[in-house]
Amino acid sequence: MKKYAQILFIILLFMLFEAAFAQASKPKIYLIHGQGSDSRLFSKLKLNEAFDTIYLNLPIPAKGDDMENYAKKLIFKIDTTAPFILIGVSLGGMLAAELNDILHPLQTIIISSAKNRNELPNRYKFMRVIPLYKLFPAFLIKGSSFIMQPLVEPDRKKEKVLFKNMLHNKDKLFLKRTIPMIVNWQKKYNTGKALMHIHGTKDHTIPIKNIIADIVIKNGSHMMVLTQAKLISEKINELLENLD
Repeated sequence: MKKYAQILFIILLFMLFEAAFAQASKPKIYLIHGQGSDSRLFSKLKLNEAFDTIYLNLPIPAKGDDMENYAKKLIFKIDTTAPFILIGVSLGGMLAAELNDILHPLQTIIISSAKNRNELPNRYKFMRVIPLYKLFPAFLIKGSSFIMQPLVEPDRKKEKVLFKNMLHNKDKLFLKRTIPMIVNWQKKYNTGKALMHIHGTKDHTIPIKNIIADIVIKNGSHMMVLTQAKLISEKINELLENLD
């Protein structure tokens, strides 16, 4: 009886080791959320189970941080010793574009975002010249977001409670300090390879007219990662399946 117990213990130990090794050997997908959201933005995505998904929660930027320096602060959160993929939405996509040039992942997928400053809408260029946002305190910037978000992106109403809750949980200082990061973004072109861009035709926050997209989602909004999660999951998985 004791002998059988020992054999069973060895078998269970082997199974646990095998499962741990399989998990460790999976390529990792790092998901980077946007300015007014958090990891719950990706809650409805159904990604290929051959990949291990990790959420990168963005810390409050230091005063004076620019996009490139802030992106570099995320590197320690990424295991670069194993194959990995970056997926970023909105601000997260801009950070992913910066990291793509530095870290050279298997692939970087940016969604509802911009690859460089040339793809940003004209209002950001105006704010670069006349930075009126500096006049407003952090609490007012956060308060106005609750009004502007549903007006600019009406597709938000499909997940109204969650979007409102994510915005409610955002630190007001995070919102204030990320504005100049976007407005004064210096990246003029992208040097890294394997960068793919998914964008919607009804994105009012970053209109598609300035975007060179690899995959265009008809009627896709700035919120489509959550409001059209099934379709976005399909598009991401197609890209993952075609990795070398």
